[in-house]
This record gives sequence, structure tokens and C-alpha cells, in this order.
Amino acid sequence: MSERRNNMLLSVLLLLAGSASAFVEELDDTCTPDPVGINRSNWEPGPGPRLAKEFKVRGYPAILMLKKNVKYNYSGARTKEGILDFANRVGGPLVRSLSSAQLFQHAMSHHEVMFLYVGATSELKGNFTSTAEELIVHTYFFSANRDALPKAVSLPSLPVVVVFKDGSYFLYDEKRDGDLKSWINRERFPNFCLIDAHTLYAMGDSGKLVVLALLEPRSRSEDSHRYKSLVEKVSSDYTEIYSRSFYFGYMEGSDYISGLVMGEVSLPSFIVVNLSTDGYFLPEGGVQSEQQLLDFLNGVLDGSVAPQGGNSVDQRVLRFLFESRSSLRLMFSKFPVLGYVFISVPFAIISAFIYVCCWRRRDPSSDDEDDNDKKND
Repeated sequence: MSERRNNMLLSVLLLLAGSASAFVEELDDTCTPDPVGINRSNWEPGPGPRLAKEFKVRGYPAILMLKKNVKYNYSGARTKEGILDFANRVGGPLVRSLSSAQLFQHAMSHHEVMFLYVGATSELKGNFTSTAEELIVHTYFFSANRDALPKAVSLPSLPVVVVFKDGSYFLYDEKRDGDLKSWINRERFPNFCLIDAHTLYAMGDSGKLVVLALLEPRSRSEDSHRYKSLVEKVSSDYTEIYSRSFYFGYMEGSDYISGLVMGEVSLPSFIVVNLSTDGYFLPEGGVQSEQQLLDFLNGVLDGSVAPQGGNSVDQRVLRFLFESRSSLRLMFSKFPVLGYVFISVPFAIISAFIYVCCWRRRDPSSDDEDDNDKKND
């Protein structure tokens, strides 16, 4: 049996989860036929939580890749493309060799972001491989000789780690960029892209702020097209200035952001999100031009635009109350009977508790009255 056949894609499902049924169908479609040589197994947790504890499963549904007794957790979007990409990435070599110019061009045409080690065996290559062991769940890692790269790629010295993205390339410099793993974690996203909730959450680990144009999810207005174009232009024209501090992108709809700001968000609009602190920045006035957007971003960086939100204790309490209210509203709109049961049961328990306490409190007094009556007789 080949090495890739020794890998198992394990889906952990909880039937009470609302997305479990659709998730199973998507996973079945992904793994049939078996395009990547990976065995799949479903496990529905029952009374015994042994497997959940063994694999440290914290949320359902979940996807785990088991490879050489190492667990890899998939945290991306629950789509066929996302699951297949994860299976191919983790199921293959940690660092894929590109031995020719043709293989290099093929890899470039299939990956928006590509990390490449160039050179012979070295301490840097060891660090690169160690980083790949941890971050292979997020991105691909490659190695190549200098001859496999186009002459247009200028490498002052070897060995070196290069990231190819956004139609350009950037060299890793330890003195400037710090730890290799942290640098790769910061640079593993395109500078501008469509961002969903999974991607936005993952961007929080990069340490960068995220500049978002929030657009209507379906029929986009002229303003939505202008907002998107404005963010894309700034991300492209000012890469050298802002790429170390910001990611840029656009998001369709405002459900995720509404939960972050704990309120309704008008569309289209601009927002800068700090996922590491659950904070955000909003422009004080309307942003209608490139210069106004640049002023807003510079204000975020120099502190003249005040941050909002955060993860302080009071903000966490407010967010808990907001999410509870939103969950109850959603429950009543989709499952009104279940919603009434959910609300009624706690009130019934509390009422019964109060009644028992009051009954016990009244009971001794009634006994005293009976004793007094007997004495009077």
C-alpha cells in the first residue's frame, strides 16, 4: 500500500449540527471517486467521547487528516474545492520538488501564493521544512534549483526563501522579517482577494489588519463596484507602503462583520478589522476618493483614527448578549416551536424553584400557628 494510501481523511460529525447533512453530502461528493488516494471514515459521536478526546475535537462538524500518526485539522471553507485542496496538500510531500522550469511554471499557474526554497542543504532549509510541518494545513511549500527559475527572478545569494504572489515575488530576510514561520504566516494570503468568514478568521493569525470593502451579496450597485475597485487599486499601487500592515479584500454581505461590530452594517461600506483583538476601525466620514481612503488608512496606522470594539471584559459580555439575542432571533424565525420550548423550560424550572422555596418558607410558620392554637385550647 502506498504512502498516500496510509493517509485517512476522517470526518467527525454531530447529527444535531444543522450543517451536518449537507456537509456529509459534500464530503461524499469530494471523496467519490477517490482522486487523491485517501481513505475516508465517518464517525458520529455517541455516548462514548473517547475518540473526541483522543483527537481533541472541539467543534463539529470537523475534518482531520491522519498522516503518519500526526493529526492535521482542516479549518477552511466546507466546500468540495477547499477539502480537495487540503487533502492534496497534506497528503503529498511536505516540500515538493520543482526540478525543471516546466514544473515551476506549472506550479505558478496553479497557486496564488507559493513559498519556494532555492539552494542546497542548509540550516535555512531545515527551518523551512520544520515550518512546512506546521503550516502545510494552510499553504504549499516547494524547493528548486536556481536553474528551474526564470532569469527574470533575481536572487542576490543562495540559499534563500522566496514567496511568489500578486504577480511578483519577495525574498525572506531574517534581519528584516524576523522568524521564518512568522513571516510565512504573514505572507500566506494574496494582498487582495475575495474574503469569506473562514479566510478572515485565519487572517487574524497573520498580525496584519484587514481592509474590507463590504458589498451587496447579489446584485451589486455602481457604488459597490467603485468601492471594490478603489480597494484593489490602493492594494496594487501602494504595496510597498501598506503590505506589511494590511491585507486588502472585499466581502459579500455583512453577517460576519455585523457580529463583530454588534450592529447593522450598511452596504456598501469600508471597514478595517483587527482580528487579533476583535477590534475595528470605521471612517468618520464617507470615503469617495482614493485620497480619502489613503487618509483613512494612514489614520489607522498613526492612531488618529480611534479603534472600536476589542476583547475587553465589557466587550465580551456585550458580544455574548448580542450573539445570544441573534441566535434566539434566528431560532424563532426558523424553528418557532423549538424556540418557545427553549425559552419556556428555563422559566418553568426557575418558577418551580421559587415556588418550592416559598412553600418551605411558609411551612414553619403554619406549624407555629397550629402550636399556638393548641396552647390556647
